[in-house]
Amino acid sequence: MAAPATPSVLAAQARRVYLEALLLALPAALQSVLNGAHRLANEKADPQTSHKRLNVAMDLARPLPHWQQALIDALASVPGLPPAARPSLASVPAASMSGSGAPLQLVDDDTIEVEILSSRLALAMMDKASWEFTDLRSRMSHLEKREELDSADVLRPHVVARMVIDTWRGASLSLEHWRTLHKVLHETFGELVEEAYHETNRWLLEHGVRPEIDLRPFIRRSIGGHVAAIPVTSGFGDIADPHGIRRANVVVGPSTGGASVGDETRLITRIGGLARSAGHAEAVLGRLNKLVGRQVPSFADTADMRPSPNFQRAISDAQAAVQRQLATTGRDERGPISTPALLQELNQRKRVLKEAATTQVERATIEIVALLFQSILTEEKIPATVRVWFARLQMPVLRVAVSEPDFFATTDHPARKLIDRMGACVMGFDISSRAAGDALDKEIKRVVQVVEAYPDTGRRVFQTVLTEFERFLEHYFKNENEATRKGVSLAQQVEQRETLAIQYTIELRKMLNEMPVQEGVRNFLFQVWADVLATTALKHGAASEPTKQMKRAAADLIWSAGAKVSREERADVIRRLPPLLKTLREGMAEAGLATEKQDEHIQALNDSLAAAFTAKAAAIPAERLDELMGRLEDLEQMLPDAEDLQIDESIVMDLSGHESSELQIVTDGGSMPTPAMLAWARELQVGGWYMLEHRGRIEAVQLAWHGMRKQLSLFVSQQGRGTLFQQHRLASFLQAGLLIPAQDEALTVRATRSALAKLDADPQRLLS
Repeated sequence: MAAPATPSVLAAQARRVYLEALLLALPAALQSVLNGAHRLANEKADPQTSHKRLNVAMDLARPLPHWQQALIDALASVPGLPPAARPSLASVPAASMSGSGAPLQLVDDDTIEVEILSSRLALAMMDKASWEFTDLRSRMSHLEKREELDSADVLRPHVVARMVIDTWRGASLSLEHWRTLHKVLHETFGELVEEAYHETNRWLLEHGVRPEIDLRPFIRRSIGGHVAAIPVTSGFGDIADPHGIRRANVVVGPSTGGASVGDETRLITRIGGLARSAGHAEAVLGRLNKLVGRQVPSFADTADMRPSPNFQRAISDAQAAVQRQLATTGRDERGPISTPALLQELNQRKRVLKEAATTQVERATIEIVALLFQSILTEEKIPATVRVWFARLQMPVLRVAVSEPDFFATTDHPARKLIDRMGACVMGFDISSRAAGDALDKEIKRVVQVVEAYPDTGRRVFQTVLTEFERFLEHYFKNENEATRKGVSLAQQVEQRETLAIQYTIELRKMLNEMPVQEGVRNFLFQVWADVLATTALKHGAASEPTKQMKRAAADLIWSAGAKVSREERADVIRRLPPLLKTLREGMAEAGLATEKQDEHIQALNDSLAAAFTAKAAAIPAERLDELMGRLEDLEQMLPDAEDLQIDESIVMDLSGHESSELQIVTDGGSMPTPAMLAWARELQVGGWYMLEHRGRIEAVQLAWHGMRKQLSLFVSQQGRGTLFQQHRLASFLQAGLLIPAQDEALTVRATRSALAKLDADPQRLLS
């Protein structure tokens, strides 16, 4: 009998399983890329975009086999061994790996572009496969007895991402083609690594690698010197493993760091964040299906079943009756129908429907949907003016549930998502006011009436109105909501300015790539003057005289920092320097830089100019300066596409200059976020309510706006005070429990748990 494999051997074998899974699925993945390119080429778009897409589709077919073979060779050459035993796969280009004594030099623009595109692909992979990767990383850490994977471990998404883009270029495919096809590439390779992670997790589970979840490092509290245990049950839900649901206990022990009760609450909320994940929601649905399946064995075998015509007519009659009874808008001054009256009406319709039902499955479905809406309608945070519209959704949802069994099997059903989105938007209001606002109230009313008007379209009508509701929210917070309108406008201005500043920085880098410019001047242009140009262009227009003046100042600064060896040149610099410094200060002031910061930058520039006077700087030919000025004048025509840029900490380090009395910029606080928290930050949806602890204040805020690719997010208080987060900082606040969702679960998930509790107590009600 063979001896059991050691942990190190299992870890090495797991890496081989991962690589083999990638290699096995790679041909189909690359074919999917080609198919996606042809699909894009056939989609309607503006002429320029259509031309780019057509070129990609035509140019990709010929080098595809070469790309595939190169990628296979790259993956096959990686031994499934711990990364310490081999050279780094994610190493920097050889040209930059000179000895420590080599002079520092700028990285060329092409290398920077490759790094950016590679990082974006890795992020897309992580977005798609974050849960699988988190589980795999936990199992590998358990085997190898270390807290983290090596940065160059082949299991890390960025390692494979770099292989993909390097082999793409090796197959003579351009970066421009990559940018045109990036959405297809991100989706395809995200699915590829997700499946490989899943296969590796499955293999490890088969070999008994099931590390226990130990949450003691996360929560500690002193309770009279005793250790207490908090079961993570219905309050936070089951922590779901994609390969088997397990229930965890949170151990609370004596504090070694003096954590307060508030700290404990934040830490527990952090774990609650994991419980609110899609895995948790699916676990709740799984429990529901198991429970119902024990009473109604045929409940899980209804994929091809449809309700009888008589039962469909009964639902239509019930819906019409509910509409008549609950049509209260504008009826009189009695106000909204009370919750008991709503429940009484719906219970009466439930009894009628059960009498008309012809199968056990139909009766069980009626009961479950009724229990779901009973929970929703008794949710005290839903304003009374809105509750009636939720009640009127019960019959349309029942119609979908009896004809589309996946309503009970997946969290992605549009009917569920619609209820959850509307609930998230109205459940954070001050319950003392019990009002959601006229515009939002009217939109919810319109959505429900559209659903009622198209009873035979199934999920399609729910998907349609869900999309419309999302669009409404974007318009509502931007234009109609008095509390958020100003904040959204300010946040959009921040994003527009930062995006333009990045565009200017990239183009300035290209311009100065081969020009002998003092390092201090170069840094000033990239880090400060690009923002000045962006601010001036937004305020006065790209073709305005103030913007032209700032461009001329950039050219003058570059000229002044060149070597001045003759007396005439030095005299010219001295003559032109005072007005130049005055313009530089005016530009920095326009961009909001404090006087102290201006002084620091001017002093640094003075040092660079002093080097020019001592002839230490390289001379810049006059024709090069003329060429530079011409390119500066046409700068806006050469800017890279804003859609390809990302506003994050790797590019924009400091947004504090945008701070105002109406807009707070979060620049510090929180704790180092995990990949799961970063993924959660990207999943937050506009309209949701949260409790934010920041600058000594705890207040309710609503997520009112996301920027491009959710790199910026704006939360607004009921008083209209905006708080702007960059994505990484937002994840840090979620990690630390400084930003807590007002609802610990989606509305339908909470309703499902409530239904489970009632069915656990009385399973026979399903068939009665």
